[in-house]
Amino acid sequence: MIEPSEIERFRADTRQWLEANCPLSMREPLKPEDMYWSGSKARFASEDQRVWFERMRDRGWFAPGWPREYGGGGLSPEQLGVVEQEMARLKCRQPQFNLGVWMLGPVLLELGTEPQKREHLFPMMRGQWFWCQGFSEPNAGSDLASLKTSARLEGDEFVVNGSKIWTSDGDQADWMYALVRTDTTVKKQQGISFLLIDMHAPGVTVKPIELISGKSHFCEVFFDNVRVPARQLVGPLNGGWTVAKKLLQHEREAMSKFSEGGAPSPDALALGRAYLFDEQGALREPVWRDRLAGLLMDSHAFALTVQRVKEEALAGQDVSGPASIMKLVQTEQEVAKGELLTQLMGHRGMSWEGDEFSRDEHDATRFWLRSKTYTIAGGSSEIQLNVIAKRVLGLPG
Repeated sequence: MIEPSEIERFRADTRQWLEANCPLSMREPLKPEDMYWSGSKARFASEDQRVWFERMRDRGWFAPGWPREYGGGGLSPEQLGVVEQEMARLKCRQPQFNLGVWMLGPVLLELGTEPQKREHLFPMMRGQWFWCQGFSEPNAGSDLASLKTSARLEGDEFVVNGSKIWTSDGDQADWMYALVRTDTTVKKQQGISFLLIDMHAPGVTVKPIELISGKSHFCEVFFDNVRVPARQLVGPLNGGWTVAKKLLQHEREAMSKFSEGGAPSPDALALGRAYLFDEQGALREPVWRDRLAGLLMDSHAFALTVQRVKEEALAGQDVSGPASIMKLVQTEQEVAKGELLTQLMGHRGMSWEGDEFSRDEHDATRFWLRSKTYTIAGGSSEIQLNVIAKRVLGLPG
């Protein structure tokens, strides 16, 4: 346990370093095109973005709490909390967005072999590889355990055949962490393994999926006799379901990175003020004020819950149950936020393009549409409710 006086000294040093090293443009609200995803295909949008990326990389603060021997910052839980708080205070953007760091990395630290840690953690900490997630398939979405992509062991290699769908940024990824079928003779959850696949390997084909908006980061990925070294198996053979559950415990923290100096999200309070008050500062509709206040209170309560669960996880407690609850609540709160903001804006809530409306209104409209996907991605709300009923509350199937 670090003495309070030491923590305060660390806080002062951290604040000074961030103020000196985080460019002012990296403290502004983030647009989608400004998000730096790292990896071999990534390009910096500005010189300030490059500087911020390199300074955080060299300090080991892509993952401040990871051990130094794997490229992390080697900070204690108390120090890690200080870094997060001070970055939030300055509104510092995330220096890189990488599911490998936020989701796969903690699993490798816990379950990976030493060679796996050496091979994969260092490139994550250098921003050299971008990772995608290969879970969902055309006939295995919410019922993920029904996946069919096969991995047959031949000597010291797995031969992978099948496909994945809704793979976010698969066309930009260098590696995929995937669930594959390695045994068809047992209960479906017991025949799944967790495999790390090089996206540049022969036999891997990636096809972007175009959505009705004309834009999409989703892809289909096809595997045609792709050979994967057996050393890329994480955890025991046919033990991938357990590994995946551990990984998904980190999903909520990964999603939070998209709001902590991360992905754009309308400022509910700012928009509320703009639409709730007239030019003289008089309140138009008290009922809208009450709804906005309720939304902000729910958001604050959820943030406190996230912090509590994070502290429990650092203390070694099982947080798999709260993780499922948090995913459900957070995504439903985002939907409620989108609905309230569009209702507040009236006809302007349907704006899309043109100089007629402000950028904030455009963002709010897109956010309203995007929020609907949050309750599906990473496990639909209906599936989350079933998980909570069975695994948290112990209710019968």
